[in-house]
Amino acid sequence: MSVATLQLPTSPTGPDAARDVLSASCGGEAVELHAARALYWPRGRTLFVADVHLGKGAAFRAGGIPLPRGATADDLARLATLVARTRAGTLCVLGDFLHAASGRVPALDTAFRAWRDAHSGLSVRIVRGNHDARAGDPPTAWAVDVVDEPHALPPFLACHIPQAPRTGYALCGHVHPGVRLAGRGRESVRLPCFVLGRRRALLPAFGRLTGLAILAASPEDTVVAIAGNRLFRLPPALQ
Repeated sequence: MSVATLQLPTSPTGPDAARDVLSASCGGEAVELHAARALYWPRGRTLFVADVHLGKGAAFRAGGIPLPRGATADDLARLATLVARTRAGTLCVLGDFLHAASGRVPALDTAFRAWRDAHSGLSVRIVRGNHDARAGDPPTAWAVDVVDEPHALPPFLACHIPQAPRTGYALCGHVHPGVRLAGRGRESVRLPCFVLGRRRALLPAFGRLTGLAILAASPEDTVVAIAGNRLFRLPPALQ
């Protein structure tokens, strides 16, 4: 996405007003986009997130990079809030649930088991991503189902690597999509975003310890930027 003049809407009312949840349509289905970096499908009672990268901080610390602690607790707390708010029956992770084998430390196991016990009625499904392939599947005690992509949840295909299928509608992760917006001076900001296309949607990375890939959007794409706890549907001139 090219750099453009920052003209985010400021009015609290109107169709493009900033809010933390926006209604959208994907593959003919009504969905909700959440500023907490998730997509909720009400009819299927399914919450989708991508690229959680649990254990990334521990993996970096194991490699000698002194990242601060607390990212796992923060990510799990945000997931708990989303599950409670949406009343989802299923959580579907679009790949890269775990970051690396070196990040699978006892503290992560303890934290996720406690989270899982608190959400024992929730079905958790993980689509294997490239990091999951290296980290290995979660232990049986975590009570999660692990599947390969594309995983059919008609009309959706749950994927990690982006694709645009001939039939169905793909919900994808992997790329950590972002947009860069510039102000009237020299200031600029990089924001995570959703990219909704005709055949596929790219979800922002859920994990806090993740970067952004500034992408070139197609003219037919809808880009929804996330600024803190607010969503902004960007007009085509800003994409």
